[in-house]
Amino acid sequence: MALKKNKVKFGLNNVHYAKITAWSADGKTPTFATPVRLPGAVSLSIDANGEAENFYADNGVYYVINNNSGYEGDLEVALVTTEFATDILGETLDNKGVLVERNDAELAQFALLFEFEGHKNKIRHTLYCCSASRPATESSTTEESTEVKTETLSLKATALPTGEVKVKTCESTDETTYNNWYKSVYMPNVSTTSATSSKS
Repeated sequence: MALKKNKVKFGLNNVHYAKITAWSADGKTPTFATPVRLPGAVSLSIDANGEAENFYADNGVYYVINNNSGYEGDLEVALVTTEFATDILGETLDNKGVLVERNDAELAQFALLFEFEGHKNKIRHTLYCCSASRPATESSTTEESTEVKTETLSLKATALPTGEVKVKTCESTDETTYNNWYKSVYMPNVSTTSATSSKS
């Protein structure tokens, strides 16, 4: 059953992360852990990095160079979970269950999965090779009304060595792929994509 075509998008939900646990022997293909829910998503704002550049010859634009450097921006959540802090930010739990941040902690790369609401169906995305910086530590005293203080992760998303930066569902996505989006990280069928592109 084909998905219906959306006209608008709104909202943010179902943010998941999937840690890259290993790379293939040639260093090109990642192994992703099972996606883990990151609850309390407030907002996601990422900007594209890299701009197209024109190469001029014969008194005109002879070739357009695509400089796709991925994305960069912020993910705002209600509270960074202990799981994300240990899985991705390199923090550790000591034998008393206290979360420890060290200056030599190694940040892990991960895929970020999320969805926007559409007026017909949800638009599901995956950014493949992400890294996140530590959130700021802040709060304030409670006054007459309580104001929730959120936490913001600065994100950088780059391409995999094989070139993939991001994927998202659309009206042509098959139902099985759509329904299983958060069970494992979807990897595109490169051979099919290449074959389709070569015919166009």
